[in-house]
Amino acid sequence: MPGTSGTSSDPVPAAADIHRPSGEARGDERRFRIYTLTVLTCGLLAAAAVSLWLPFNGGTDLWWIGPVLALSFLLAEQLGINVDVRSGISWTISFTEIPLVIGFFVAPFEVVLAAHLVAGISTLLVRRVSGRVLYNAGAFLLEITSAFAVAGLVERLMGSTEMTWPAALAGTLTAPLASTLLALAAVRVLRRRMRIGTALRLTGRILVVGFVNASVGLSGYLVIDGTSHAWPLVLAVFLGLSALYWAYSDLLREQRDMEALSDVSLMVARSGQQAAARPASRADDLAAGVNVSEWATIAERIKDQLAAGRVVLRLRLEPTAAMRTVMAGEPLPGHEVPGDDALMRLPGSHVRHFRINESNPDIASALLDRGAQEVLVVPLRSANQLLGVVEAHDRLSRWRGFGKYDVQLLGTMASHLATALDNRRLLATLRHDAYHDPLTGLLNRPGFRQVAREPLRDRTDAAVLRVDLDVFSTVSDALGYVWADRMVIAAGRRIREALGPDVPLARLEGASFAALLVGCQGARVQEAAERLRAQLSEPYPVDRITVEANAMVGYASPVAEDSDEDMDVDALLQRADVAVRATRGGEEVRGYVPSMGQMFLRRFQMVTQFRQALEEGQVSVHYQPKVSLPSKQVVGVEALVRWVHPEFGKLDPDEFVPAVEAAGLIGVLTGFVLDQSLARARKWMDEGLRVSVAVNLSVRNLADEDFPAKVRQALDRFEVPPELLTFELTESGVMADPQKALPILRELHALGIVLAVDDFGTGYSSLAYLRQLPVDEVKIDKSFVLGMGTDLGDLAVVRSIVELGHSLGLTVVAEGVEEDIARDQLEAMGCDVAQGYLISRPLAEDRLEAWLQARTARSAGRHTETVLTLLT
Repeated sequence: MPGTSGTSSDPVPAAADIHRPSGEARGDERRFRIYTLTVLTCGLLAAAAVSLWLPFNGGTDLWWIGPVLALSFLLAEQLGINVDVRSGISWTISFTEIPLVIGFFVAPFEVVLAAHLVAGISTLLVRRVSGRVLYNAGAFLLEITSAFAVAGLVERLMGSTEMTWPAALAGTLTAPLASTLLALAAVRVLRRRMRIGTALRLTGRILVVGFVNASVGLSGYLVIDGTSHAWPLVLAVFLGLSALYWAYSDLLREQRDMEALSDVSLMVARSGQQAAARPASRADDLAAGVNVSEWATIAERIKDQLAAGRVVLRLRLEPTAAMRTVMAGEPLPGHEVPGDDALMRLPGSHVRHFRINESNPDIASALLDRGAQEVLVVPLRSANQLLGVVEAHDRLSRWRGFGKYDVQLLGTMASHLATALDNRRLLATLRHDAYHDPLTGLLNRPGFRQVAREPLRDRTDAAVLRVDLDVFSTVSDALGYVWADRMVIAAGRRIREALGPDVPLARLEGASFAALLVGCQGARVQEAAERLRAQLSEPYPVDRITVEANAMVGYASPVAEDSDEDMDVDALLQRADVAVRATRGGEEVRGYVPSMGQMFLRRFQMVTQFRQALEEGQVSVHYQPKVSLPSKQVVGVEALVRWVHPEFGKLDPDEFVPAVEAAGLIGVLTGFVLDQSLARARKWMDEGLRVSVAVNLSVRNLADEDFPAKVRQALDRFEVPPELLTFELTESGVMADPQKALPILRELHALGIVLAVDDFGTGYSSLAYLRQLPVDEVKIDKSFVLGMGTDLGDLAVVRSIVELGHSLGLTVVAEGVEEDIARDQLEAMGCDVAQGYLISRPLAEDRLEAWLQARTARSAGRHTETVLTLLT
């Protein structure tokens, strides 16, 4: 096999069935079969022609020359250097030119041809390259035939009747040139890509190596033939040349191994980058990271580098999932290879080399299942977790099989692959955690935004639903967050069951969810939302209890009017949120309409303009007087905030206070009201009046640890005694987080400030907590006071609160007193203080002064202060 040989590779890689459509692969096989028949036919015809041109004139005494030449060809082939070409074909640079050039002098054409055929085909069969025997046989015929034809032609041109060294040298160089041209033609037949420059460089290098080999063989023969006892010198030169070739072989192999490692690392990195661009579920992330075509390319590269008949990658996508197989090279046998055979149970992470005739029965059985005679196998592990297995079956390029360099190369590649797999599994986990809610496993807000972006692009038949459960905070307060989390998990499961597995679903925060419906419009969205709300509002059996729940659903869809706007996921979520807020008016399912957007814009303007409104005097404090029922004296006022907006006019406190509180500005509002109230109390004190002022507190004030210090500073600044300041707080505000509110209340009470529980009877009404609260007053909610005259139940509630308050030593204040009969009933019950429209509406500061002047009489008290008594 002079110069180069196709015996060391398979010109049609079996991995083509993985990379390319099966029809295209079958077309390549068909073209190569036609090419093989053409080469074989040409070889036989050429051999017959040359045999007739150069007839055999030898005798039977030359019988030993044929076996010696065949043995020489075999030996020269085993000392070859493998060169891999990116087209999928590899050539072997060998010493076969040496026995060939000698064969020109010692044997006729037929003997050299027979020796070459026997050596070449025997090597193919030993290496189990049975699928390309006919092609290689034809190539062998054309190599030797063209070599003797050129040698004979040169001999005729020189006018010689015997073989000369120029003719032998020319013929020897023709053989590798013919083999190279046949291989390049095979590349074209198989439609592989190879640049012309690459082909020319390869041909030039092969001719240079062939010339060196032929020169050494020719020189050795001429020296031995012309000089007796010169064979030791020729042998020394041959051994030196062999050592030089082997050194070059090691250097070339090291270079090719480094290139292969670089290629594999780049392939893994590129496929990892492509996988990172695909947002999906965790399983999808991992599957994307193990793309079949990408990993088949990696397997093919490893196969080519090891010159193996087959490389199998078995990769585990998830810890509990089965191995996924990616293969390059000859297909596995038809039956299924057991997934837990001996090769899959190997410990450690280093490369093992097994031959079928040298292995224990379990290993031998595993090799038989794979149809292999030898195997390199290495587990891919990370932290003792099996990520996969790499198997390389049956080396083709050398007679002796896999060597130590192959073991080292596969071990290094396996280390790279294990690191890449582990990193990408970690990346998939991190990406999953970044885009998913850890409690429910659903998408989170960023994940929903990314998944919904593409379906919403250029579509109007889609809708974003927002779902809110209104019992989350209640369950958290009553039963703890563990139970509330169970509620959320159960709600997410119900939404998934109601909408199906393919609908993008996210948990936004707390007990708020979002879903994307595609291909759904108008009435169908309304029906889906109502059906979903009905399912979510069913009682929740959580462990041993059942929790009643209610759900609100709002939805928004892109409309034609939005074509000029950037209607992205966030905008639709915002609209759906506005629709959910609109459901609090009574309807539990609402679709977004533009008027809701105006409400949201109004609220946004109020929040953003609030500080400016304070500075410009748009916000003011009104005061509603409170009167002692037994003495008819004005004992205090309640400070109530009012806002006259330049665009919206008079704003209801129930509208802007919650918005200000939600925006985190309640501290600013409380500070403003407190300063105004203390300034008013200071003026009254300067006039000799002792009138207390009551300021409402928010739950956010009770969460501010610095709030007591701020109040102390305000009292000192206005020089108002703390007993003239009352803070009113709702039961729900205190009970929202009593562990945080109680220390703040105790600090305020320690300052001497009066604390009152507002709207008593409508909140938790927990007697246990009421006894713990450092309060001085309870204010009966006006809903009970207004209903006293017509509802005996309300009358009983008011009487009970009065009695309860007095039993606890508290002052009882009734608000909402609008009729004389209510005032008389409260006075008969022993209620301490009354407040309501019967006495006065909330008044601005100037009108309050006029009211005091007109409706009260001033008299000196026991401590020289002036007291105000209501005129009857």
